[in-house]
Amino acid sequence: MDYLYTTGAVIASLLSIVFLYTSRGKRKNVKASMKTQNGKLLKSSGNGMCLPAKMGASPDIVIVGAGVVGSALAYTLGKDGRQVHVIERDLTEPDRIVGELLQPGGYLRLIELGLEDCVNEIDAQRVFGYALYKDGKSSKLPYPLENFHPDVAGRSFHHGRFIQRMRDKAASLPNVRLEQGTVTSLLEEKGTVKGVQYKSKGSDQELTAHAPLTIVCDGCYSNLRRSLCDAKVDIPSCFVGLVLENCQLPYANHGHVILADPSPILFYPISSTEIRCLVDVPGQKVPSISSGDMAHYLKTKVASQVPLELHAAFLAAIDNGNIKAMLNRSMPAAPHPTPGAFLMGDAVNMRHPLTGGGMTVALSDIVVVRDLLRPLDNLNDASALCKYLESFYTLRKPVSSTINTLAGALYKVFCASPDPARKEMREACFDYLSLGGMFSNGPLALLSGLNPHPLSLILHFFAVAIYAVGRLLLPFPSPKRMWIGARLILVCISPFSMTFWGCI
Repeated sequence: MDYLYTTGAVIASLLSIVFLYTSRGKRKNVKASMKTQNGKLLKSSGNGMCLPAKMGASPDIVIVGAGVVGSALAYTLGKDGRQVHVIERDLTEPDRIVGELLQPGGYLRLIELGLEDCVNEIDAQRVFGYALYKDGKSSKLPYPLENFHPDVAGRSFHHGRFIQRMRDKAASLPNVRLEQGTVTSLLEEKGTVKGVQYKSKGSDQELTAHAPLTIVCDGCYSNLRRSLCDAKVDIPSCFVGLVLENCQLPYANHGHVILADPSPILFYPISSTEIRCLVDVPGQKVPSISSGDMAHYLKTKVASQVPLELHAAFLAAIDNGNIKAMLNRSMPAAPHPTPGAFLMGDAVNMRHPLTGGGMTVALSDIVVVRDLLRPLDNLNDASALCKYLESFYTLRKPVSSTINTLAGALYKVFCASPDPARKEMREACFDYLSLGGMFSNGPLALLSGLNPHPLSLILHFFAVAIYAVGRLLLPFPSPKRMWIGARLILVCISPFSMTFWGCI
């Protein structure tokens, strides 16, 4: 009966192509208005670039935070001639267990921004796809890279090394100033943000930095977003991180996803000698690391589900004791338009890190902001600029909504559940992707950021659902199987309802 399931999946995929083709002709380009309320235009240099900044002049833009977004944005705007002042709480190399996998779509944006050399000289590893494991079975899922330059692939690395390379790149521009300091508040005057108040490193003196535009991108722990957005943070799980040494991944240069119980386990290279392991633990609390409860949990609950090739290295990493944990956050973008201020990055929008899509969204957002600001010479009309930049949240949606929704949906599908409908969906998803060819290329193009179209995501997800329902109803449907099939469709619909009603 496998041919019947496959036939159903083929039909669903063909329908997807038809819908995508017809919708393309109906899609309207979003064009941001540059007019103020009284009909006047913001000034432009007229050549598609802002005028070069003068050395020693007051900044055009203050950026709060020098992580992925802040440092890349500083370089991008500085290269366009803006005078940029970046204030970062800690300019030493960060040590995090996420932000280590850049999808191919993110690497393309890195090239577009002129930052591709930031993955050089940090022992970054090329990533060509995923290996998916379930119940002792595995399937290799390559990225669909056939139509791209040979250099285009994912990249995985130590997060801190990548950040330092981007900070150095930004600081190499004479009109970009990086300063270590803690921003304590926004400077507001009659509802308009005029800059920030901060304390420089090693000083208790309150300093101020003024600029026509303040861009806040101080990450998931932002203390400034409260007045700039509705911060509705959800914490579905935690990641527990280990570094494995002296071992090789079963599929070289691939990320590995284990559909474990109760939730996924990830493996990917972060250097030529190290493999990152991330164990997802549902909920907001994890066993204590300091007491040894976490080591016991990993050895008794997780180790038996790790691929045999990595098992010894996994146990050795636990015994080394360098175990770290972090909360996995998701937060829909719900900004409050504020003259003089603008939110970006994890400060305004987060998704589950399972799919490694965060940096792809961040770098894509920078491209959008660059293109919006590039024609503008004068940023001093705060009200007009605020109105103009509202279009950013519309222009970013095709990429951000696709990657955000996919992350949340796959996390729910990949987690173990006693619910028969969710169990069937999990099994069907693994088998559907294992068919390869067009059945894996479409979903991998979405996950990698190479084809971030919301409609494509919906249609591929429903193709999986049709495949799953077909398996249930053939060869002979029963009331129980029909009931599970109906519930399976509901499981399929639920992850998209929030997104496409404008919440992400």
